[in-house]
Amino acid sequence: MDRGVPGSTSHRGRLTVDVQRHGASLVVTPDGELDHHTADLLREPLERALEDGCKLLVVDCSKLEFCDSTGLNVLLGARLKAEAAGGGIHLAGMRPVVARVFEITGADGVFVLHGTLADALKETAQS
Repeated sequence: MDRGVPGSTSHRGRLTVDVQRHGASLVVTPDGELDHHTADLLREPLERALEDGCKLLVVDCSKLEFCDSTGLNVLLGARLKAEAAGGGIHLAGMRPVVARVFEITGADGVFVLHGTLADALKETAQS
């Protein structure tokens, strides 16, 4: 029986990902729940952007309602690829429930974090 918990089978497809260019940066906005069922929906546009030569990625986390370890691994993997290409990934607007996952795992220490998307875009424009 589905009790509506994050990661349950009824949550497949409960993540959409918007991608938009902002100057030198590409802004990727996941909306919904990032878990083992939906991780590829974020992995694919991040990898495609890096393969297309985009080095600065901003992930706008303001609409991200949940992130499990699989989702965290997608972001960490993309970070490694971006840094290997001479770029990086900035995370912006994290909700407290998602920020807590990053704090607990120590991942908040390896990403550049911003309070808002505007702050992230301002910093990446200067890079």
